[in-house]
Amino acid sequence: MTADTSPVPSPSPQATAASVQPDRGTPEILTGSGAIIRSLELLGVTDVFGLPGGAVIPLYDELMTQDSIRHILVRHEQGAGHAAEGYASASNRVGVAIATSGPGATNLVTAIADAYMDSVPILCITGQVFSTLMGTDAFQEADIVGITMPITKHSFLVKRAEDIPAAIASAHLIASTGRPGPVLVDITKDAQQQKAPFIWPPKLDLPGYRPITKAHGKQVQAAAQLLAEAKKPVLYVGGGVIRARASEGLLTFAELTNTPVVTTLMARGAFPDSHQQHLGMPGMHGTVSAVLSLQEADLIIALGARFDDRVTGKISEFAPHATIVHVDVGPAEIGKIRAADVPIVGDAKDVIADLTLAYAAAVKTTTPDVSDWWTYLNGLREEFPLGYSEPTDGLMSPQFVIQRIGELTGPEAVYAAGVGQHQMWAAQFIKYERPNSWLNSGGAGTMGYSIPAAMGAKVAEPDRVVWSIDGDGCFQMTNQELATCTINNIPIKVAIINNSSLGMVRQWQTLFYDGRHSFTDLNTGHGSAMVPDFVKLSEAYGALAIRVTSADQVDDAIKLALATNDRPVVIDFVVSRDAMVWPMVPQGVSNSYVQYAKEHAPTWGEE
Repeated sequence: MTADTSPVPSPSPQATAASVQPDRGTPEILTGSGAIIRSLELLGVTDVFGLPGGAVIPLYDELMTQDSIRHILVRHEQGAGHAAEGYASASNRVGVAIATSGPGATNLVTAIADAYMDSVPILCITGQVFSTLMGTDAFQEADIVGITMPITKHSFLVKRAEDIPAAIASAHLIASTGRPGPVLVDITKDAQQQKAPFIWPPKLDLPGYRPITKAHGKQVQAAAQLLAEAKKPVLYVGGGVIRARASEGLLTFAELTNTPVVTTLMARGAFPDSHQQHLGMPGMHGTVSAVLSLQEADLIIALGARFDDRVTGKISEFAPHATIVHVDVGPAEIGKIRAADVPIVGDAKDVIADLTLAYAAAVKTTTPDVSDWWTYLNGLREEFPLGYSEPTDGLMSPQFVIQRIGELTGPEAVYAAGVGQHQMWAAQFIKYERPNSWLNSGGAGTMGYSIPAAMGAKVAEPDRVVWSIDGDGCFQMTNQELATCTINNIPIKVAIINNSSLGMVRQWQTLFYDGRHSFTDLNTGHGSAMVPDFVKLSEAYGALAIRVTSADQVDDAIKLALATNDRPVVIDFVVSRDAMVWPMVPQGVSNSYVQYAKEHAPTWGEE
């Protein structure tokens, strides 16, 4: 079945920018740096993360003379970028990072790429050398606009003070509308120093930028009719539902239709884990019921999901009998990996509301029947519950540690994970009941994400408990931001799941490379040598540091962390290096491979 894909016009960016409260009267004369700050103020920005350098000294000189924007001095520009991501992901506001030219700007690149992959709205402001020196290989010169062009929604180069308000306003708009993402504004040092009239709201010149938010009715009606007639439907929910703030509508729609729901790694919390219709996370490390629901479905409604390879497995064998309805605000995503039978371009919140109404109309003439489907899926859930085996080496189970963190802290907290085994265990064994409670690097898989992202989340949501669930490998990449947390009174909690190795790579080496553990041992927690000693290192940064080596110490350590709010807390949980993430569908094979679980329930592969 196909449908009309012609776009529906949405409000112009100019109209959106004009809604910001303008200054009245004779324009004020400001320096370019002053214009940056005033523009951010008028856009509602209250917090920024950055590190000064020669090309942004004018901006930093003026930052210290105002008190409307809190600047948090990070220890590395990558930390500023990830903090901006955590801020945005926890609050649905645009995160802002500032860096100087050259290496300052290039240090942001990893975080920008991360935000691009995961559709996180951040605004990165970088300084650039004097416009008269550009192209001469001047000190700390780098073409950051060119470097970031493939990993931003847009990049601006500003050489005149009078162009700054429009550039900042445009960047903020682009970052936060349509499919969210990172936008970079590179501003020369002379533009920061020049003076010009500050005119607000500025006229935005964004030819061709017209995000489509409202879908055509024909596609919506077609999807609703398919759902009413389906025998094995699944709602495949991606991170776009969270970015669109569509979780409440999703709950209403799912309950009305009695359709099973799976939430991807980026969508954990978009639908409550405790809900009876939730099958869990699909994909490489998904639950058996979630993986097989997609594989055996006759209808998949993908909401803000992009058919990532970690979800689909071998794409040519993914969901072979399913009709695909694909809803996404980014037209380029639809049909990119899996052809859509009913393509729907639009904002997930609006589309879900329209689907709810259309389904209510469709069932007046069609009687849905998914009872056999639910009987099968409930059987899978009962037969293959998520579980783990206790290690045989006398060390703690990492799954137990993470599960207790979630149980003792509760669903109102924010959990920011690094990348690797601990990321998967945190996605599996913590129960997420609300959107914006789970932060992680999904598409890029960036080690070092967790601590600065947790820091940013705590700044955005100071009244929530914020956990960084990190690995001993990830922790060593960005732990310097603990100093930032201590000095700026940002009391995050850090759980190091310390298996003394690069655990996920080690797991693959164990399974697919005959146990040849090539350069994955880190020597951080096993044996007499600990390099570094995480407790001593964390204490040096001003944190309360605790080491836990047995299961009977776990609860007391977590409770102490939860009771300590005058400084960061770091708990070094020394866990077994032999624990693996299960279930697992190996890369490049069909998701039907998870059927292997039927011979190894409930923790297949642990033998």
